[in-house]
Amino acid sequence: MRLPEWIRTKNPRRLHDTKRILRRYGLATVCEEARCPNVGECFLKPTAAFMIMGSTCTRNCGFCSVKSSVPEPLDHDESERVGMAAKEMGLRYVVITSVTRDDLSDGGAGHFARTVDAVRRYSPGAKVEVLTPDFKGAQSSINTVLHARPDVFNHNVETVPRLYPVVRPLADYRRSLSLLAHIKNTAPEMRTKSGLMLGLGERLNEVMGVLRDMRDTGCDIVTIGQYLRPLRSNLPVVEYIQPETFERLRLTALSMGFTYVSSAPLARSSMNAEEMYNNEETKI
Repeated sequence: MRLPEWIRTKNPRRLHDTKRILRRYGLATVCEEARCPNVGECFLKPTAAFMIMGSTCTRNCGFCSVKSSVPEPLDHDESERVGMAAKEMGLRYVVITSVTRDDLSDGGAGHFARTVDAVRRYSPGAKVEVLTPDFKGAQSSINTVLHARPDVFNHNVETVPRLYPVVRPLADYRRSLSLLAHIKNTAPEMRTKSGLMLGLGERLNEVMGVLRDMRDTGCDIVTIGQYLRPLRSNLPVVEYIQPETFERLRLTALSMGFTYVSSAPLARSSMNAEEMYNNEETKI
Protein backbone atom coordinates (compact mmCIF):
# COMPACT_ATOMS: atom_id res chain seq x y z
CA MET A 1 0.00 0.00 0.00
CA ARG A 2 1.29 3.45 -0.92
CA LEU A 3 1.68 6.04 1.81
CA PRO A 4 -1.20 8.52 1.76
CA GLU A 5 -0.47 12.21 1.40
CA TRP A 6 -1.09 12.94 5.09
CA ILE A 7 1.84 10.73 6.18
CA ARG A 8 5.06 12.55 5.39
CA THR A 9 8.16 12.40 7.57
CA LYS A 10 10.93 14.95 7.75
CA ASN A 11 14.41 13.94 6.69
CA PRO A 12 16.66 16.70 8.02
CA ARG A 13 20.37 16.52 7.30
CA ARG A 14 21.89 17.63 10.60
CA LEU A 15 21.52 14.57 12.82
CA HIS A 16 25.21 13.98 13.35
CA ASP A 17 25.70 15.65 16.75
CA THR A 18 23.14 13.44 18.49
CA LYS A 19 24.31 10.30 16.69
CA ARG A 20 27.94 11.10 17.48
CA ILE A 21 27.24 11.29 21.22
CA LEU A 22 25.21 8.08 21.18
CA ARG A 23 27.88 6.15 19.28
CA ARG A 24 30.70 7.48 21.49
CA TYR A 25 28.94 6.11 24.57
CA GLY A 26 28.02 2.87 22.79
CA LEU A 27 24.29 3.40 23.28
CA ALA A 28 21.27 2.27 21.27
CA THR A 29 17.97 4.10 20.81
CA VAL A 30 14.56 2.70 20.04
CA CYS A 31 14.30 5.58 17.58
CA GLU A 32 16.87 3.87 15.35
CA GLU A 33 16.38 0.20 16.25
CA ALA A 34 12.61 0.32 15.68
CA ARG A 35 12.98 2.55 12.58
CA CYS A 36 10.74 5.28 13.96
CA PRO A 37 9.60 7.67 11.20
CA ASN A 38 10.15 10.66 13.50
CA VAL A 39 13.83 9.99 14.24
CA GLY A 40 15.02 13.01 12.26
CA GLU A 41 12.73 15.44 14.02
CA CYS A 42 13.50 14.06 17.48
CA PHE A 43 17.29 13.90 17.01
CA LEU A 44 17.36 17.56 15.99
CA LYS A 45 15.89 18.73 19.34
CA PRO A 46 18.01 16.82 20.57
CA THR A 47 16.12 14.07 22.33
CA ALA A 48 16.26 10.29 22.21
CA ALA A 49 14.64 7.27 23.83
CA PHE A 50 17.55 5.23 25.18
CA MET A 51 17.10 1.50 24.58
CA ILE A 52 18.91 -0.43 27.30
CA MET A 53 19.84 -4.10 27.81
CA GLY A 54 21.07 -4.70 24.28
CA SER A 55 19.50 -4.69 20.84
CA THR A 56 18.21 -8.29 20.82
CA CYS A 57 14.74 -9.14 22.12
CA THR A 58 13.51 -12.45 23.52
CA ARG A 59 10.11 -11.92 21.88
CA ASN A 60 9.16 -11.66 18.23
CA CYS A 61 6.27 -9.21 17.88
CA GLY A 62 4.84 -8.93 14.39
CA PHE A 63 5.04 -5.13 14.25
CA CYS A 64 8.58 -4.63 15.55
CA SER A 65 11.84 -4.50 13.59
CA VAL A 66 14.09 -5.12 16.62
CA LYS A 67 15.84 -8.46 16.05
CA SER A 68 14.75 -11.47 18.08
CA SER A 69 17.27 -14.08 19.24
CA VAL A 70 19.30 -15.10 22.28
CA PRO A 71 20.27 -11.76 23.86
CA GLU A 72 23.75 -10.75 24.94
CA PRO A 73 24.72 -10.54 28.65
CA LEU A 74 23.82 -7.35 30.48
CA ASP A 75 26.31 -4.51 30.19
CA HIS A 76 26.58 -3.31 33.79
CA ASP A 77 28.31 -0.06 32.79
CA GLU A 78 25.46 0.91 30.46
CA SER A 79 23.47 2.78 33.11
CA GLU A 80 26.38 5.14 33.80
CA ARG A 81 26.86 5.78 30.08
CA VAL A 82 23.19 6.65 29.66
CA GLY A 83 23.51 9.14 32.51
CA MET A 84 26.64 10.70 31.02
CA ALA A 85 25.17 10.90 27.52
CA ALA A 86 21.94 12.49 28.78
CA LYS A 87 24.00 15.12 30.60
CA GLU A 88 26.16 15.85 27.55
CA MET A 89 23.07 16.16 25.35
CA GLY A 90 21.56 18.60 27.85
CA LEU A 91 18.32 16.65 28.09
CA ARG A 92 15.57 17.99 30.34
CA TYR A 93 13.44 14.89 29.75
CA VAL A 94 14.90 11.40 29.40
CA VAL A 95 13.02 8.36 28.10
CA ILE A 96 14.40 4.93 29.01
CA THR A 97 13.04 1.86 27.25
CA SER A 98 14.34 -1.63 26.52
CA VAL A 99 14.03 -4.84 24.62
CA THR A 100 12.11 -7.56 26.44
CA ARG A 101 14.46 -9.74 28.48
CA ASP A 102 12.45 -12.80 29.50
CA ASP A 103 15.79 -14.57 30.05
CA LEU A 104 16.53 -12.48 33.17
CA SER A 105 15.05 -13.43 36.53
CA ASP A 106 13.68 -9.90 37.09
CA GLY A 107 13.10 -9.12 33.42
CA GLY A 108 15.74 -6.40 33.67
CA ALA A 109 13.86 -4.36 36.28
CA GLY A 110 17.01 -3.81 38.34
CA HIS A 111 18.82 -2.49 35.27
CA PHE A 112 15.96 -0.05 34.66
CA ALA A 113 16.20 1.17 38.26
CA ARG A 114 19.98 1.62 38.04
CA THR A 115 19.59 3.62 34.84
CA VAL A 116 16.97 5.92 36.36
CA ASP A 117 19.29 6.47 39.32
CA ALA A 118 22.23 7.28 37.02
CA VAL A 119 20.22 9.84 35.04
CA ARG A 120 19.12 11.48 38.28
CA ARG A 121 22.75 11.75 39.46
CA TYR A 122 24.07 13.25 36.23
CA SER A 123 21.03 15.43 35.45
CA PRO A 124 19.28 16.20 38.76
CA GLY A 125 16.73 18.49 37.16
CA ALA A 126 15.68 16.16 34.36
CA LYS A 127 12.37 14.34 34.28
CA VAL A 128 12.57 10.60 33.61
CA GLU A 129 10.06 8.40 31.81
CA VAL A 130 10.37 4.62 31.62
CA LEU A 131 8.74 2.57 28.87
CA THR A 132 8.95 -1.01 30.09
CA PRO A 133 8.04 -4.50 28.92
CA ASP A 134 5.46 -6.41 30.94
CA PHE A 135 8.00 -8.31 33.13
CA LYS A 136 5.70 -11.34 32.68
CA GLY A 137 3.39 -9.63 35.16
CA ALA A 138 5.80 -10.02 38.10
CA GLN A 139 4.79 -7.40 40.65
CA SER A 140 8.19 -7.61 42.35
CA SER A 141 9.85 -6.46 39.12
CA ILE A 142 7.32 -3.68 38.58
CA ASN A 143 7.92 -2.54 42.17
CA THR A 144 11.69 -2.45 41.59
CA VAL A 145 11.19 0.10 38.81
CA LEU A 146 8.58 1.99 40.84
CA HIS A 147 11.01 2.38 43.75
CA ALA A 148 13.38 4.28 41.43
CA ARG A 149 10.61 6.93 41.23
CA PRO A 150 10.40 7.71 37.51
CA ASP A 151 8.18 10.69 36.72
CA VAL A 152 6.16 8.70 34.16
CA PHE A 153 5.68 4.92 33.94
CA ASN A 154 4.78 3.91 30.39
CA HIS A 155 3.73 0.49 29.14
CA ASN A 156 2.15 0.15 25.72
CA VAL A 157 -0.89 -2.06 25.18
CA GLU A 158 -0.19 -1.68 21.42
CA THR A 159 -3.34 -3.22 19.89
CA VAL A 160 -6.77 -4.69 20.52
CA PRO A 161 -7.03 -8.06 22.29
CA ARG A 162 -8.34 -9.92 19.21
CA LEU A 163 -5.09 -9.19 17.34
CA TYR A 164 -2.67 -10.16 20.14
CA PRO A 165 -2.00 -13.69 18.78
CA VAL A 166 -0.59 -12.14 15.59
CA VAL A 167 0.72 -8.76 16.75
CA ARG A 168 2.05 -9.69 20.23
CA PRO A 169 2.03 -13.51 20.37
CA LEU A 170 4.05 -13.80 23.62
CA ALA A 171 2.24 -10.97 25.41
CA ASP A 172 -1.12 -10.89 27.14
CA TYR A 173 -3.65 -8.06 26.97
CA ARG A 174 -4.98 -8.50 30.51
CA ARG A 175 -1.45 -8.76 31.88
CA SER A 176 -0.57 -5.39 30.34
CA LEU A 177 -3.70 -3.82 31.85
CA SER A 178 -2.86 -5.37 35.22
CA LEU A 179 0.60 -3.79 35.10
CA LEU A 180 -0.90 -0.33 34.56
CA ALA A 181 -3.44 -0.92 37.33
CA HIS A 182 -0.76 -2.13 39.75
CA ILE A 183 1.26 1.04 39.26
CA LYS A 184 -1.74 3.23 40.11
CA ASN A 185 -2.72 1.07 43.06
CA THR A 186 0.83 1.14 44.45
CA ALA A 187 1.78 4.73 43.59
CA PRO A 188 -1.43 6.69 42.88
CA GLU A 189 0.49 9.93 42.33
CA MET A 190 2.65 8.49 39.55
CA ARG A 191 1.63 9.37 36.00
CA THR A 192 0.94 6.36 33.83
CA LYS A 193 0.94 6.22 30.06
CA SER A 194 0.13 3.74 27.33
CA GLY A 195 -0.12 3.60 23.55
CA LEU A 196 -1.99 2.05 20.65
CA MET A 197 -1.21 1.44 16.97
CA LEU A 198 -3.96 1.59 14.35
CA GLY A 199 -4.08 0.10 10.88
CA LEU A 200 -3.54 -3.57 11.74
CA GLY A 201 -7.14 -4.62 11.13
CA GLU A 202 -8.74 -3.47 14.38
CA ARG A 203 -12.33 -2.22 14.44
CA LEU A 204 -13.28 1.18 15.82
CA ASN A 205 -15.49 -0.29 18.54
CA GLU A 206 -12.54 -2.47 19.65
CA VAL A 207 -10.31 0.61 19.92
CA MET A 208 -12.97 2.32 22.05
CA GLY A 209 -13.05 -0.73 24.28
CA VAL A 210 -9.29 -0.66 24.77
CA LEU A 211 -9.39 3.04 25.65
CA ARG A 212 -12.08 2.34 28.27
CA ASP A 213 -10.01 -0.54 29.67
CA MET A 214 -6.92 1.69 29.86
CA ARG A 215 -8.83 4.44 31.60
CA ASP A 216 -10.28 1.95 34.08
CA THR A 217 -6.71 1.25 35.25
CA GLY A 218 -6.29 4.97 36.01
CA CYS A 219 -4.02 5.56 33.00
CA ASP A 220 -3.37 9.31 32.57
CA ILE A 221 -1.79 9.70 29.12
CA VAL A 222 -2.44 7.80 25.89
CA THR A 223 -0.83 7.94 22.45
CA ILE A 224 -2.57 6.68 19.31
CA GLY A 225 -0.66 6.44 16.03
CA GLN A 226 -0.66 4.81 12.62
CA TYR A 227 1.21 1.51 12.26
CA LEU A 228 3.86 1.75 9.54
CA ARG A 229 5.55 -1.44 8.37
CA PRO A 230 9.25 -1.11 9.26
CA LEU A 231 10.50 -4.15 7.27
CA ARG A 232 9.02 -6.51 4.69
CA SER A 233 9.29 -9.27 7.28
CA ASN A 234 6.88 -7.39 9.56
CA LEU A 235 3.09 -7.40 9.41
CA PRO A 236 1.61 -5.50 6.45
CA VAL A 237 -0.48 -2.38 6.92
CA VAL A 238 -4.15 -3.34 6.59
CA GLU A 239 -5.45 0.24 6.46
CA TYR A 240 -4.23 3.83 6.60
CA ILE A 241 -6.49 5.59 9.07
CA GLN A 242 -7.83 9.03 8.13
CA PRO A 243 -6.64 12.00 10.22
CA GLU A 244 -10.27 12.79 11.06
CA THR A 245 -10.59 9.42 12.81
CA PHE A 246 -7.51 10.15 14.92
CA GLU A 247 -9.00 13.47 15.96
CA ARG A 248 -12.32 11.85 16.84
CA LEU A 249 -10.48 9.30 18.99
CA ARG A 250 -8.53 12.10 20.67
CA LEU A 251 -11.71 13.90 21.69
CA THR A 252 -13.36 10.65 22.80
CA ALA A 253 -10.36 9.70 24.96
CA LEU A 254 -10.32 13.14 26.59
CA SER A 255 -14.02 12.76 27.38
CA MET A 256 -13.19 9.47 29.12
CA GLY A 257 -10.91 11.32 31.54
CA PHE A 258 -7.41 10.97 30.08
CA THR A 259 -5.46 14.08 30.99
CA TYR A 260 -3.47 14.14 27.75
CA VAL A 261 -4.06 12.40 24.41
CA SER A 262 -1.71 12.43 21.43
CA SER A 263 -3.65 10.99 18.50
CA ALA A 264 -2.37 11.49 14.95
CA PRO A 265 -0.92 9.34 12.15
CA LEU A 266 2.68 10.00 13.24
CA ALA A 267 2.04 10.07 17.00
CA ARG A 268 4.47 7.79 18.81
CA SER A 269 4.87 6.84 22.45
CA SER A 270 8.18 8.63 23.02
CA MET A 271 7.79 11.49 20.56
CA ASN A 272 7.19 14.87 22.23
CA ALA A 273 7.23 13.08 25.60
CA GLU A 274 8.36 16.23 27.40
CA GLU A 275 5.56 18.27 25.86
CA MET A 276 3.03 15.61 26.86
CA TYR A 277 4.31 15.65 30.43
CA ASN A 278 4.26 19.44 30.69
CA ASN A 279 0.80 19.82 29.15
CA GLU A 280 -0.59 16.99 31.26
CA GLU A 281 1.01 18.51 34.35
CA THR A 282 -1.08 21.69 34.00
CA LYS A 283 -4.27 19.61 34.14
CA ILE A 284 -3.51 17.71 37.36
